[in-house]
Amino acid sequence: MLHAGTSAADKRAGFREALASDRLLVLPGAFNPLSAKLIEDKGFDGVYISGAVLSADLGLPDIGLTTLTEVAGRAGQIARVTDLPALVDADTGFGEPMNVARTIQMLEDAGVAGAHIEDQVNPKRCGHLDGKQVVPVSEAARRIQAACSARRDENFLVMARTDVRAIDGLPAAVDRAKALVDAGADAIFPEAMRTPAEFEAVRRAVDVPLLANMTEFGKSDLFTHDQLRDIGIDLVIHPVSLLRSAMGAAEDALDELARTGTLAGVVPRMQTRARLYELLDYAAYNTFDDRIFTYGRDTTP
Repeated sequence: MLHAGTSAADKRAGFREALASDRLLVLPGAFNPLSAKLIEDKGFDGVYISGAVLSADLGLPDIGLTTLTEVAGRAGQIARVTDLPALVDADTGFGEPMNVARTIQMLEDAGVAGAHIEDQVNPKRCGHLDGKQVVPVSEAARRIQAACSARRDENFLVMARTDVRAIDGLPAAVDRAKALVDAGADAIFPEAMRTPAEFEAVRRAVDVPLLANMTEFGKSDLFTHDQLRDIGIDLVIHPVSLLRSAMGAAEDALDELARTGTLAGVVPRMQTRARLYELLDYAAYNTFDDRIFTYGRDTTP
């Protein structure tokens, strides 16, 4: 009730332990706290908090317009309601190395289990759009060094994302992944890999957990979890899938309402009131109210 029962420190320790196993961790993207509760209810391994989703939720494109305060605030809202570890997209770290350090500490305070910092020029662009630019490898490494030096919980995961594949090709992505691990990155997120073979090349190059981004309408095909597991991928995110599904359903409902003047035809596809209350654990709140406010008062003066 109210907040998850598992502490942020325990979530981080559990996330590290799970990453050390041989299984593939699946982290769907939550677009709000309620969807994070649904992800947990369905038995997934963690929650991903996408920068693209957060900016879209604010009615903005994913071009570096969101602020650290907005990201940390939303990440905290999502992380607090689930016992699952949350991994958050921290874009380029919101500035120079000192800003990156502050970003990590604010995200620690928000209760997330880890964050990824990317090597794009600030302001960044969506990782699956053309026209991206990356900073020199030395600057990307400084961002990771700053992030690692700033964390106070050693289990907070600092992941390095590189977007260089779409600009300079796969060999550059492999070399940069190695350099970012040398800078201290706990895990690598190679963005916009096009084939399983490209993931395999990065997998051979680094000995840290590797993340695959299975986003729809992007540069990568949507590989199955079995394919990714066979390659040796450790984490897979589906960052925008729930938002796209929810917005698709919302658009269909609005079209139905405009066309027919009633939503009776789509009610069977809606989440029921009972299911919503189940996710919210409504019964626990009622029990709390009954126990605290419904009792016999001692009226003795």
